[in-house]
Amino acid sequence: MNLILLCKEDFISINRVRLQGRRYEHAREILKVTSGKILHVGLLGGKTGSGTVISITEKELELEVLLTHEPPEPLSVTVILAMPRPKVLNRVLQGITAMGIKQVFLLNTWRVDKSYWQSAALEPAAIQAQLILGLEQARDTILPEVQLQPRFKPFVEDILPTIAAGTCALAAHPVSSQPCPANVQQAVTLAIGPEGGFTTYEIEKLVAAGLTSIHLGNRPLRVETAVPALIGRLLPCS
Repeated sequence: MNLILLCKEDFISINRVRLQGRRYEHAREILKVTSGKILHVGLLGGKTGSGTVISITEKELELEVLLTHEPPEPLSVTVILAMPRPKVLNRVLQGITAMGIKQVFLLNTWRVDKSYWQSAALEPAAIQAQLILGLEQARDTILPEVQLQPRFKPFVEDILPTIAAGTCALAAHPVSSQPCPANVQQAVTLAIGPEGGFTTYEIEKLVAAGLTSIHLGNRPLRVETAVPALIGRLLPCS
């Protein structure tokens, strides 16, 4: 945890917060804070700054906070991700958030197991928990927007063309003949398939929606490896 992420409910006065639970435990057990210790803090949806430990007890921690800096600039990438296994999804959401991506669409495809859509990992609170971990890692405060798209064809035909318009729009596909571009100097829309890739039909529909099929080399990669590899090549994090 590189940032103590605060909520409005934590404030007990205009510049003082009281923490309990996970954040308190991390500060006490991992950071070993004592009175006077200065921590990195940020307000969810707002600015970042510093928090000075005023008091710490067996149950809670009080900080005096000063929020003076804007959060890091977002990365100009929209990710369209075929729904991965729930455990993989958790890791990917944390990583995407830490990289500064602010718009994610989770998409159903032919190779996505139908049971994934019934997972508790898709509950709004479960998704937000993973996003919070990503924000804490990257000292960011702005939550990404995550949308579930369980119907492939309506999304690709009716919604994706608008998302892709004016961007460098790409679909990662292992058997594509075109390599992934590097250091793209514009906004990116990036579609990433499931383990095994998109089907031929799905790639055809993605191309019809304005995306270009690209590959990342001849080594098949797991989703959690492919996502940061593609984003890092396309638009390195600032």
